[in-house]
Amino acid sequence: MKITRVTPMVMGTAWRNLTYVKVETDEGLVGAGEVRVVNRTEAALGYLEYAVPKYVLGADPFDVEKLVHRMMLEDFERGSDITMSGIALIEMACWDIMGQALNQPVYRLLGGAVRDKIKAYANGWYTVERTPEDFHAAAKRAVAKGYRALKLDPFGAGYYELEYQEKLRSIALVEAVRDAVGPEVEILVEMHGRFNPVTAVEMARELAQFKPSWYEEPTPPDNLGALKKVMDAIAPLGIPVATGERLHTTYEYRELFEKQAADIIQPDITHFGGILYTKKLAAWAEAYYILVAPHNVGGAVSTAAALHLAACTHNFKIQEHFNDFAEAYVKEAAPGLPEVVDGYFSLPTGAGLGVKLNEDVIAAHPHANIHFNLFAEDWQKRQARV
Repeated sequence: MKITRVTPMVMGTAWRNLTYVKVETDEGLVGAGEVRVVNRTEAALGYLEYAVPKYVLGADPFDVEKLVHRMMLEDFERGSDITMSGIALIEMACWDIMGQALNQPVYRLLGGAVRDKIKAYANGWYTVERTPEDFHAAAKRAVAKGYRALKLDPFGAGYYELEYQEKLRSIALVEAVRDAVGPEVEILVEMHGRFNPVTAVEMARELAQFKPSWYEEPTPPDNLGALKKVMDAIAPLGIPVATGERLHTTYEYRELFEKQAADIIQPDITHFGGILYTKKLAAWAEAYYILVAPHNVGGAVSTAAALHLAACTHNFKIQEHFNDFAEAYVKEAAPGLPEVVDGYFSLPTGAGLGVKLNEDVIAAHPHANIHFNLFAEDWQKRQARV
């Protein structure tokens, strides 16, 4: 079997462009890949234009290990968010093709299921005004959709530190969410790499009373020593630190593991070279007793890849999901995924990734002119800025 054609497609939404690939073979099988490359869609398309004829066309999709190694090695420069995203697009499509050829879901090709359902948490549910009343109501709506874990960034446009009134406001928002959902629903606090260590520690201590299940990316991802400083300072709180969505290769994770600077890692499969490379990272993390909660801000194909990894990975913790709080057509672009019921996805059942691209839906929502800025006022509303 050989890959004969790769067709990129971009679907625009209110705040993200989703880039898909359709990978066709000479035996008629077609695989799908997907990534959301924040503010760099054109760069990802440019990489594919270069890499597909050089590495992908004519390759056997079953030789995915060889294909990924070539794409990482032969360009000489180190892997970046763009290159690793481009590799992931092709890699997950190859697994989709392999599963279809063998009539098996991908997780069964990667060792088989180690669980019978996959825990999920909601993101993208708080696209409202930053008031306790609005966050309270939004949290109730998310729980009503079947979620038992919610993630939020309550910190507005904060950067390095917060004004005193903004600290009080952020605390009030988390308090409102805890009041809305009660003690049995998990709250995950996202910091988006905003803070210097002293502010991250201060906010972690202030929010501990609301029993968050983790603090995510408390400091920028470029200085793991600063992250370790935060982790050590808040260790007495007994609240885990999660990070890793902006690390793109195993080599970048080496320092994190050696410093033991996180309790939970969050590689994004779509930015990390694909499913198998991420599974290798998870196995390495297990040697440090670190759990894996893959970052996922994509649509249905991205989510499918994450669910297959979760199904066959012992140290998996919980899966991020946006699409119950997005435009309906995001799911319609690649139907086939199970829904979240009482906090969990069931295992995917179809061959391959278990989803099929709907090219008509994708074409009906073309590439949007979007700039997503986490440091702008009201960023949480996730409305297009150009």
